[in-house]
Amino acid sequence: MRIVFMGTPDFTVPILEALDKAGHDIAMVVTQPDAPVGRKAKLTPPPAKVWAADKNIPVFQPRRMKDEGVYGTLKDCNADVFIVAAFGQLLPGDVLNIPRFGCINIHASLLPKYRGASPIQWAILNGDEITGVTIMQMGEGLDDGDILLQKTIPVSDDDTGESLFDKLAVLGGEAITEALSLLSEGRLSAVPQDEALATHVKKIDKSLGKLDLGRPAAELVRYIRGLYPWPGTFVTFRDKPLKILSARAVSAEAFGIDASDTVCGKTISASGEYWIVATGDGALSIRRVLPPGKKAMAVSDFLRGYHVTIDDILS
Repeated sequence: MRIVFMGTPDFTVPILEALDKAGHDIAMVVTQPDAPVGRKAKLTPPPAKVWAADKNIPVFQPRRMKDEGVYGTLKDCNADVFIVAAFGQLLPGDVLNIPRFGCINIHASLLPKYRGASPIQWAILNGDEITGVTIMQMGEGLDDGDILLQKTIPVSDDDTGESLFDKLAVLGGEAITEALSLLSEGRLSAVPQDEALATHVKKIDKSLGKLDLGRPAAELVRYIRGLYPWPGTFVTFRDKPLKILSARAVSAEAFGIDASDTVCGKTISASGEYWIVATGDGALSIRRVLPPGKKAMAVSDFLRGYHVTIDDILS
């Protein structure tokens, strides 16, 4: 099929690779404008643009999809279908109606669950055991179009926002190539979403990374995993922020501690490879940290360098 692809971040690259490998004709890649990145605010092209440039595929970077000339540029591509994945802009109705098969979105959740931004992170934050991708026919609403195809994968106990992002990107590529094959054969059926089951998630921001050690340890671990690598999670240690990169939930009683009589955030044990901290339910075994102005390090190195004792309390 002849395709116009719309997408921006790293998530799109495995999908583009899958479409290219399947032999589809990618007429154009539409992506967000180059943006400043890092402390030096260096103007950087989005990953989808980098991929397209390497393949000598035309790139279009409109600031707004309603801007003058956008409709004409897209219509001139004579595409059979527009494929959208993590694009970052809503498509107006006239654009949705350009290709003969309409616009198909690749959404990283099992719709109608987790409509909106950041479904990958929220699957971990909420402790889901299963997640997946949905191929859906786009309408003018937010992720409320008919479901065309879904694929699922388990969420492992070791998955982070980063690792699950990578897995779902690959799964998205598999799902969209299967969906296009069925579409070309007239065997792809549309199923309306059940509005009664719809849930919406908000965009991830830095405020979510502040750990409340009064919460259960298992919940804290989900946030540490789900918000890695961005925005990351942190506590206050000796009046300075300390990023927690990896941790496990453990039983305080295993260390001979009555957690009910222990202040949340108090160090229970700090020796060798273990830094155990009391929480609202259970204890947190911190494994890897990032001190301010330093490189990421194993907790054993941190304990030696900072001489952590049971008098230290994290807040």
